[in-house]
Amino acid sequence: MNNKNRIKIYEVDTEVVSNNYINNDYKHLILRAPSKALDIVPGQFFHLQCPPSDGSISFLRRPMSVYQFNKKENQIEFLYKLHGKGTRAISNLQKNNIFNIVGPLGKGFVVEENYKNIVLIARGVGLATLAPLANLAFKKGINLTVICSARSKEYLMSLDLFNSLSNKVIVVTDNDGSSSMDNLELLINNMMSNQGVDAFFTCGSNRILKLLKKVCELNNIPGQIALEQQMACGIGMCFCCVRPFEIGDKIIQKRVCKEGPVFRVSEALPW
Repeated sequence: MNNKNRIKIYEVDTEVVSNNYINNDYKHLILRAPSKALDIVPGQFFHLQCPPSDGSISFLRRPMSVYQFNKKENQIEFLYKLHGKGTRAISNLQKNNIFNIVGPLGKGFVVEENYKNIVLIARGVGLATLAPLANLAFKKGINLTVICSARSKEYLMSLDLFNSLSNKVIVVTDNDGSSSMDNLELLINNMMSNQGVDAFFTCGSNRILKLLKKVCELNNIPGQIALEQQMACGIGMCFCCVRPFEIGDKIIQKRVCKEGPVFRVSEALPW
């Protein structure tokens, strides 16, 4: 990518529109943001500054993938899991609070012009990362199938959104055993036989990555994965997020925040 086409990174103060629970573990944060920070490629992320909480400060920002964005309304949305000190501090944000974010960061998904049928597979909060990609596919008129995986039905998120954008949404859960890798492989093989698949896209899950590496290699189909990783700076300076990738016959170390977070399935290594 040449310098003329580089997406600029901004540190901006945003205003909290809402920050509501969607289930026991996840919240949906909507921010009003300057339009200059909303030139976003699906799969990119922002670095969020954690507000003070319980008398202490989390000095490191938290990387969070974009769930939705709307330049006309100057809004950006995040879907996040309450996991540790930082996200719990973010969960305390109230309407009209001022909240500092940095981005857009990283390299996002690439949707080739020849794609006619694509499949998105994600589990849990990984669905948030794939939501902007679903929007883009819909705008491009691409036939989209979405496989949503979760522990149980109450943890399935964004089904209404995906149903409005895709040709088919398939729900699989741990509770009924439908999320097993054997069943997912069967579903994927049926799709390839019945409609054809030009590319697979996924986020986060190690089990799904292993399956897609196998499927993509056997069928010569490209795949992309958005990886989740602990980060400190988010801009490639600290090398906190380095992990190994298989490039040809070599193992190469890459920064998830800078060279990613989206990588080819063929290059990403299970962990």
